Amino acid sequence: MAKKSFLQLLTETDKCIVAPCVYDCASARAVEMVGFEAMMLSGGEVSIAMNGVIDYGFSNLTDIEWITSRISQTSAIPLAADIEDGFGGPLAVYRSARRMAQAGAKALQLEDSGDMENSTQLLDREKYYEKVRAALAALEGTDCFLIARTNADPATEMDEGCERMRAAVEMGAKMSTVVRISTLDHAKYVSSKVPGWKMFPDVRNIDGKPGVTVDQIYPLGFNFLTMHYTLKAAMDGMLEHGLKNYAQQGCDYTCEKVDATGIMGMSATPLFDPHAYMELESRFGSERKAFTIVGNAVEDFPEGFVRSSIDDRL
Repeated sequence: MAKKSFLQLLTETDKCIVAPCVYDCASARAVEMVGFEAMMLSGGEVSIAMNGVIDYGFSNLTDIEWITSRISQTSAIPLAADIEDGFGGPLAVYRSARRMAQAGAKALQLEDSGDMENSTQLLDREKYYEKVRAALAALEGTDCFLIARTNADPATEMDEGCERMRAAVEMGAKMSTVVRISTLDHAKYVSSKVPGWKMFPDVRNIDGKPGVTVDQIYPLGFNFLTMHYTLKAAMDGMLEHGLKNYAQQGCDYTCEKVDATGIMGMSATPLFDPHAYMELESRFGSERKAFTIVGNAVEDFPEGFVRSSIDDRL
């Protein structure tokens, strides 16, 4: 489980925490290795990566709970998770929040979508508040907190969205997000209307420049910023290698390419630090083994990346 809860991390820091969106244990490992302190489970990317379908309401609680448990048990940094609309009414939200906290999520994002096939259609305000109360009740006594989210359109529904987030914070949500904002002016307006901790979602470039920077938004109460890149980057790498290897009808390109890690060969196993697992086993009285892949030696964990303790990852 994560060494620190997300709540501890936010409380102890004096900066905006930047968290890439992840979708499986490999993407979580990559995020941790480069030094990010937290991560966000993307419901949309889980749908694509784990189920092979677009984000159109196809994922369910079992999908999200399953991958949350595996990521949280094998990572040293805390995981926030998108639970979409909670997968039903207030009772379903209560069950979802309890199970996700037990699975290891350190924060849950609950949106006010009225229809998962059309996520810009807002749920009736009072119906959303019922879900917020259910989630808060479910998370009492845990180290997992609620991120209230509105899908309100900043162009036409900004005040409605801000009012929903203000009310959710007053009910007890530790953080809120107006998920469709994208600019510094948006952030300033939300800051003037919504108290407490705020999340800036999915930062992106606008006309070749960052929409916002962490230094700009932190004084406005935005102490959490998320972004997407892991699934696109993974697909980019797989397609690059795939095109070359397909043309060669072999694995020469992958085996010979020197990548960002310096690891050679065809396996990503060294990035998961197998020798640390062997060291842990040796503590129990066993002779330390050499980890191999079908008798082939495995390289050491690469230099220049964060090597978290095995005790925090297993």
